Amino acid sequence: MAVGNINELPENILLELFIHIPARQLLLRCRPVCSLWRDLIDLVTLWKRKCLQEGFITEDWDQPVADWKIFYFLRSLQRNLLHNPCAEEGFEFWSLDVNGGDEWKVEDLSKDQRKEFPNDQVKKYFVTSYYTCLKSQVVDLKAEGYWEELMDTTRPDIEVKDWFAARPDCGSKYQLCVQLLSSAHAPLGTFQPDPVMIQQKSDAKWREVSHTFSNYPPGVRYIWFQHGGVDT
Repeated sequence: MAVGNINELPENILLELFIHIPARQLLLRCRPVCSLWRDLIDLVTLWKRKCLQEGFITEDWDQPVADWKIFYFLRSLQRNLLHNPCAEEGFEFWSLDVNGGDEWKVEDLSKDQRKEFPNDQVKKYFVTSYYTCLKSQVVDLKAEGYWEELMDTTRPDIEVKDWFAARPDCGSKYQLCVQLLSSAHAPLGTFQPDPVMIQQKSDAKWREVSHTFSNYPPGVRYIWFQHGGVDT
């Protein structure tokens, strides 16, 4: 018998249809249609199935999840929010705040450097000079898909990570400052470790610096990331 109204379909069939609709369309277009659709779209089963579909979990997943809908969106949004982090596009997206000496440069990683760097997809890197060089980038969280309620209520962890190294033939100073900013660009959290001094004739190995912002106050809308240093 033909179905005259989509809501006459069994709920399990409707649920199966919803699983194949993009998540944002589900919330923005489908959920407001009626109470039946709202209740089905709010089901834990739907969001757990979507997580499985996207490969965010496996069939034998046994870790507790407080909110599967939020879990789905956080996993789908999880990525490096800095644009052009590895100099593939020169200085595109970066502000050159201080550009001393021979100024910022982009160089190719040598064959030996590429062997040592932990990501073999990285082919280039940013290079400072004998006077201070600093560059920065502002991440607009809303533009990256992180809506206000998510940032104010769930407040997902924000992980900061950077890599730096000295040249084999000279020392260097590396510095980093990251701030969580409000809509008015007022700082709501800061990570600014002491500058790292590397002596001349060091091993020139890549070093990692990392930090996780957790339990920060509501109102974070931007992230300001600045790093650089000087050859000594």
